[in-house]
Amino acid sequence: MDTNDSLRRTPLFDQHKKLGARIVPFAGYEMPLQYKGISEEHTAVRTTVGIFDVSHMGELLLTGPWAGHVVNYVITSDAAKLVDGQAVYTCACNESGTILDDLIVYRHAADRWMIVCNASNHDKMAAHFAKAAKGHCDFADLTLDTALIAVQGPKAFDVLAKLGPDGGRCAQLGSFHLGPFELAGVKCTVARTGYTGEDGVEVFCRNEDAEKLWVALLEAGTPMGLQPAGLGCRDTLRLEARLSLYGNDIDETTNPLEAGLGWIVKLDKDDFIGKSALLAVKQAGLTRKLVGFEMVGRGIARHGYPLLDTDGKPVGVCTSGCPSPTLGKSIGLGYLPVAMTKIGTPFQVDCRGKPVAAVVVKTPFYKRAGA
Repeated sequence: MDTNDSLRRTPLFDQHKKLGARIVPFAGYEMPLQYKGISEEHTAVRTTVGIFDVSHMGELLLTGPWAGHVVNYVITSDAAKLVDGQAVYTCACNESGTILDDLIVYRHAADRWMIVCNASNHDKMAAHFAKAAKGHCDFADLTLDTALIAVQGPKAFDVLAKLGPDGGRCAQLGSFHLGPFELAGVKCTVARTGYTGEDGVEVFCRNEDAEKLWVALLEAGTPMGLQPAGLGCRDTLRLEARLSLYGNDIDETTNPLEAGLGWIVKLDKDDFIGKSALLAVKQAGLTRKLVGFEMVGRGIARHGYPLLDTDGKPVGVCTSGCPSPTLGKSIGLGYLPVAMTKIGTPFQVDCRGKPVAAVVVKTPFYKRAGA
């Protein structure tokens, strides 16, 4: 267990220091917030390519003939529809139908499933899956032995192609598919997934191989404009793409239907944890929804700022907000009453006591060409 004075370090920590990263505490780890600057790193990912150390994420493994059934009982998506080498974005709910965590589930084989959870929820989700697996399949926590590097941006596959014959094959992966590869002499699992709104991959390898792979990516990609990218731009990138952040936009007080994640809830599949509660929510109808908005007046919406109607009455809360480097305007996400969620609806954001005009807009705020 981490303590305030004993933060963990990923196997790439020395590389981050060497590159001059600003290191901050995050989810029990010392992580790079930025290197050259959030806006510059954000733009690199949008226009060329960036690499992220996301080795703090949790990796949980379920194996055995019944592993797939256990996974399907815990998550809201239908794992039974996955084939070998396919992944799915999903969430796990409690019996009340609210969100324990959002996850990516990877089917390596019918009897081998990996779940990637948020670092901040690692202990909770490890216990949750271990409990579900008990007596049905084997459970292992691979988090402390596994490194994860994200390669994201329009030139991601050009960089990977420089890392050997297997690197060129990465571009053949379908979206949300995965497979075994060897990159720069490192045996790894490559998945065509990400959290930036750009195309790219996430690469799993052993801790002891992480530094070799990271350096190889830097050497191959720097001439193409590759930049190491930190948590700061990871947040602005995901917000532009309207990807939820656990602890901000979703948590154990929100259900996936009101959070705009109804598409990952398969109420027609066999029973799963939270199904009856979510059926009741759907039948009763939503009272609020998570919406995207732009600031009309001068001001930046931040997490926790109250949202007001045009008369100044508090009606909701901002969950995420930032100036968008790509769009050149301030954007945000927040929960509003259903009656106020139509695109074009005006409201106000209470920016430290100052009401600032905003308007509900269509999301995602940014979508890459051809996506």
